[in-house]
Amino acid sequence: MNLSYRWVIVAAGALMSCVAIGTMFSLAIFLEPMAIDTNWSRAGISSAMTLNFLVMGLGGFAWGALSDRFGARIVVAIGAVLLGLALVVASRAGSLLTFQISYGVLVGLAASAFFAPMIALTTGWFDTNRGLAVSLVSAGMGVAPMTISPFARWLISAYEWRTAMFDIGIMAWVLLLPAVLLVRQPPKPAVADAASAPVAEGAGMSVGQALRSPQFIVLGLTFFACCAAHSGPIFHMVSYAMLCGVAPMAAVSIYSVEGLAGLGGRLLYGVLADRLGVKPVLIAGLAIQAVVIAAYLSISQLDQFYMLAVIFGATYGGVMPLYAVLAREYFGQRILGTVFGAATMLSSLGMALGPLAGGMVFDAYASYHWLFIGSALIGLGAAGIAIAFPPLPRRQLQVA
Repeated sequence: MNLSYRWVIVAAGALMSCVAIGTMFSLAIFLEPMAIDTNWSRAGISSAMTLNFLVMGLGGFAWGALSDRFGARIVVAIGAVLLGLALVVASRAGSLLTFQISYGVLVGLAASAFFAPMIALTTGWFDTNRGLAVSLVSAGMGVAPMTISPFARWLISAYEWRTAMFDIGIMAWVLLLPAVLLVRQPPKPAVADAASAPVAEGAGMSVGQALRSPQFIVLGLTFFACCAAHSGPIFHMVSYAMLCGVAPMAAVSIYSVEGLAGLGGRLLYGVLADRLGVKPVLIAGLAIQAVVIAAYLSISQLDQFYMLAVIFGATYGGVMPLYAVLAREYFGQRILGTVFGAATMLSSLGMALGPLAGGMVFDAYASYHWLFIGSALIGLGAAGIAIAFPPLPRRQLQVA
């Protein structure tokens, strides 16, 4: 197969990540209208997002292992069917518990079927520009706030939240099911190419050995702390801006600016990682993320939100793809779906903390200040852990 097809894989992966993550994070747009319409607490609704990430973590590990064994196409096909179904069911929920199960469990399980399998698949298609390619796949997450979130806000304004969520579920089917047909496994390298290919340090490890290695422990802890730091501020940013006096649609636009900046950040950080090395770029990004989160405590005007949204979106968006590149360099392609799925599981546990913590903080204090303070401290911890990354393996040639 022509290697130019690898860019089709990148495009399909970007679309899938956009739809999957965009629909999941659209709960932030639904939060206030749902609370007003149903009298469910913000913490109760936000806990559906916490469940999302908990299930997404376990699902990412399982889907990654299945993609290593059966290929990515069957995994993303199941995810596409399940995602639309979950949103349709959640839109009909008559109780908070029903909503938490349908949205929190099913959407999380479906969304996890795309990220690790498509990232692992993409790394198999690229020997050069791998950082850029992975960043482009994950760029769909950056596009999501510019597309799915405003669309959800428009649907809610034009109809109501149940109709909006139902329509987004149908849209997920329309977009994802055709994209599944584009997914192909990478061609096997020729014998001569295979003999001269660079070998990752852990390429010969079993899954058990890889998951117990120092490389994975540092990778997983850094990924966990990074996501724990930014998940709360991302999810509650719209509500926080509205609390500061920003109009609802303008508040959603802040979310969109973060997404646009995240798109640019992914491209920038991907190129920098290819040129300067993954580890120093990751550490710098994590440090910047922590400082920006703390800076939200001192702002209240829309232009100030926009300014920080550019920096915040670029940093949290830019660092996320780098974990997959590190995993590929440390462990090779053979078990990458499983290993990166396990790392994604830990990151999802981190992501699960922020939405629930933010909802509990707001319900207790009618303020988000303690959320931003705690998130900034965790962000500094992530940068500190990243410093402990073992050196990347030297690129060595196999001896024929």
